[in-house]
Amino acid sequence: MNKPLMQFAFALLLALMAGGVSAQAQTRAYAPENLRTLSVSDQSRVIGQEYSEQSRGRRIPDDQLRFYLDQVNRSNWTFSRIKQDIATSLGGGSGGWNPNPGNGYPGTGRVIRCESINMRERSCPTGFRNRARLVRNLSKGQCIEGNSWRQQPGTIWVRNGCRGEFEEITGGGGWNPGGGNGYSVTCVSESNRHRTCAWDSRQGRPVVIQNISKTPCRENVNWGYQGQQIWVNRGCRARFGVR
Repeated sequence: MNKPLMQFAFALLLALMAGGVSAQAQTRAYAPENLRTLSVSDQSRVIGQEYSEQSRGRRIPDDQLRFYLDQVNRSNWTFSRIKQDIATSLGGGSGGWNPNPGNGYPGTGRVIRCESINMRERSCPTGFRNRARLVRNLSKGQCIEGNSWRQQPGTIWVRNGCRGEFEEITGGGGWNPGGGNGYSVTCVSESNRHRTCAWDSRQGRPVVIQNISKTPCRENVNWGYQGQQIWVNRGCRARFGVR
């Protein structure tokens, strides 16, 4: 074989090898937006790879991977959303991940799951001596206390498709029927519709402690209180508590 022919063959071999490496890289980087089209093992692989690429080679923590798999198969999280969540979890510099962003309450680590199946109301015994908070929403819609879930000492009720994991919290003391323990209920008027939300009258008389909507919430105009219920309408969305 003459020298020009050998050079051509060598250049062709290098081009083929480069093309193979590029194809492998594309294969590794590829993931469908709808991860539910993959098997669970393939979901784990692409999520773990994305985490490794963003964290420069680190392995995804087991609890974070389980959380993502749960969100993919229960709440239809897309690959783009998981990529963004990974970026957020790594953005603090510490590389830590907390599926339950801090809200000022230290948790006890005691977590129970309560699920409303087929929109039906369900009660779940917790054994909690303190109040509970929602730490992970497993449903497509929102789980809002006083709307799709409520609680009393030792029991949580869910309805309207709310499915979540709840944790006992400390830092605010135990249940105090007299109020003043951080008790609050969020009530939302969607599409300007009238809605009622359960309120524990033992806590005292409710007041707006956080206006969530652009529309100001004014008592006896677009919200009110009667018996064991708060009502809202005309677009009022607010968190109610006791001062």
